Amino acid sequence: MNNAIPLGTRYGWTGQNPASPEFQEQREYLAEHNGIDGLEILSPDQIEDVKRIFYRDGFVVVRDALTEEQLASIRNGCARVISEIMELDTNRQGNRGSHRYSFGSASASGHQVHQPEWAMLIDLPTVTPLLEAIFESPDYICRGGGGDFCLPGAVEYQPLHSDVADRREKADHAAAADSDGSKFSGSFWDPRGLMTLRDLPCPYICCNFLMTDFDAVNGPTRQIPGTQNSREPIPDLDSEPTWMKHSTICPAPAGSVLIRDPRAWHGGTPNLSNELRAIPNIEYYAPWFHEPMVRSMPRHLYESLSDHAQQICRYIVSDEEVDGSVRSDLGGTPKLLRTQ
Repeated sequence: MNNAIPLGTRYGWTGQNPASPEFQEQREYLAEHNGIDGLEILSPDQIEDVKRIFYRDGFVVVRDALTEEQLASIRNGCARVISEIMELDTNRQGNRGSHRYSFGSASASGHQVHQPEWAMLIDLPTVTPLLEAIFESPDYICRGGGGDFCLPGAVEYQPLHSDVADRREKADHAAAADSDGSKFSGSFWDPRGLMTLRDLPCPYICCNFLMTDFDAVNGPTRQIPGTQNSREPIPDLDSEPTWMKHSTICPAPAGSVLIRDPRAWHGGTPNLSNELRAIPNIEYYAPWFHEPMVRSMPRHLYESLSDHAQQICRYIVSDEEVDGSVRSDLGGTPKLLRTQ
């Protein structure tokens, strides 16, 4: 973010000393070891390669997804929302671990698509053809959008996790897509016990947009290639192999999009820089997949969108006022995502 360092300096490193020898040693270690070997960063016109790598790895990085004007716009939107969140969290407790936050969970609607800067991301000429290629259809559905950010001083690893799962009883934290009228989270269930959500083709795509260059020390997302269909248990922080902690999306330039299958294992990494790292997102269901969706987009904003964007957002437009205020508890932190 062009304002990432000022925001990082203003809000980061609460209660910690960034100049400590411990953090300096960790920076040097990450600078040497962090990053996926041979990480391919493609251009938007490499459609078939994007599709191939996405289905191979469960994620793919595409540069130049945003123009300079679009990048400036969403950076400003992120800065505005982050400032609102910071006013309520002076101790930087976070809602995804210390100094670590979900944009969506912090919102009363569970999403940020009531913000024009997020709505702008829904139908981009650089990204829409990629989604159509991956889904092999233009009839996919937008379920909303949020994303996450981490402040300088997010010194712990976030546990590896998957964003979607089979139907299960709600625990201590409900997902944004859950219906208030149901005791279950998630939708897919095979009564025969033969198939899981992981056995299906990709049901759901998340597009995270990089607001700043990802480097070894500013909290790049770690992605574990090829795990989107794995039934193996996801390792906790104590049992996670070292190579997985180094399997990060870096270096990668601002304005890129990380297109990922949310079933693939992923997690946050330490931000030991002076820079705020934000990745707002938009999320899409495959044409054949549907879970409960919150009506999180105001009608007036919906009507300003392209015809294609209106078509794919038809399940999230609301004729009532959308409450996009920041939740007083920031939405809480799921037990599995609490850092150690």
